[in-house]
Amino acid sequence: MNARFGAHRFRLLVALLPAAIAATPLHAQTNMFSGTVALSSQLVDRGLAITPVTPVLQAAGSWATTDDWVFGLSAGTQARSPRHGSDTLLQVDHYWLLSDDWRMQAGLAYYAYPGNASARAFDRAEASMNWLYRDVLTFGLSAISLTRGYDHQPRGAADANFRWPLPAHFSLNAGLGVAQPLPAGSYYGGSSDGAWTYFPGYGTYRGQRPSSYYGYGQLGLAWDYGAWRVELDRIATDPSQRWMAAAPWVATIAWSF
Repeated sequence: MNARFGAHRFRLLVALLPAAIAATPLHAQTNMFSGTVALSSQLVDRGLAITPVTPVLQAAGSWATTDDWVFGLSAGTQARSPRHGSDTLLQVDHYWLLSDDWRMQAGLAYYAYPGNASARAFDRAEASMNWLYRDVLTFGLSAISLTRGYDHQPRGAADANFRWPLPAHFSLNAGLGVAQPLPAGSYYGGSSDGAWTYFPGYGTYRGQRPSSYYGYGQLGLAWDYGAWRVELDRIATDPSQRWMAAAPWVATIAWSF
C-alpha cells in the first residue's frame, strides 16, 4: 500500500478513502474531488478477515478544501452477494505541512458494516494521528471505540507502512502493525445466525479469547499505470488470531479519478 492506496493506516480495501485523502496535495488552489473504484479478493482490516474470500467491490470519494480539510465516504459490497453490505466509512481529516518532506494528519472516522452480520463487531469510531514522509514512509497511532455491544473501552493500534518505487511502474510495499483485538463475546463466540461460520477453522478455535495485543503485516508488489493500479499482497496475522485471520494472499485492481 503506497501513499495513494492505504498509506496512513494498515488496511486493505477499507483504506480506499484514506488512500484518496493521502494523495490529496496540500494547499490546493481550488476545492478538489477524487475517487477510486476497486475490486479485491477479500476485505481485510488490520490482518483480520471482514469477508470470506470472495470478490469485493468498493467505491470511495473524497472532497479536499483549500485549507487542507478532507471529507470522504466509501462503501463496498460482496460482488456475488450484493445484499450483504461489506463496509461503509465516513471520514474527516486535516493535514499540516511540517517541512518539505514531512506532513502530519489528524482524522476522525466511523466504520460500519451494514448487512454484514459476520463483521458487526468491527463497527467503531476511530481517531488517528499520522506522520507521512514523502511517498515513502508513514507511521500512525489510532484510538478505537467500539459502537456495538457493552464493551466500549478504548483500544489502540499502531501502524507503519513503507513503499519503495521500482522500475517499469512497479513498487514494493510493506507494512507492520500492532493492535488490541476486539473483545471476545457474543460476536466472537458465534451468534445464533452463524455470524462466523464461513471462516475456515472457526470450529477448531471456537471460544478462544484473543490476547491483549496481536501483530499483523503485509508485503506486496504493486503496478501503477495512469489511473490504474494492480496489487498482490502477502498477509500475515498473529497466530493468536488465526481463527479470524485473512487469507494469505489478497489481490486488488483499482481505478482512480
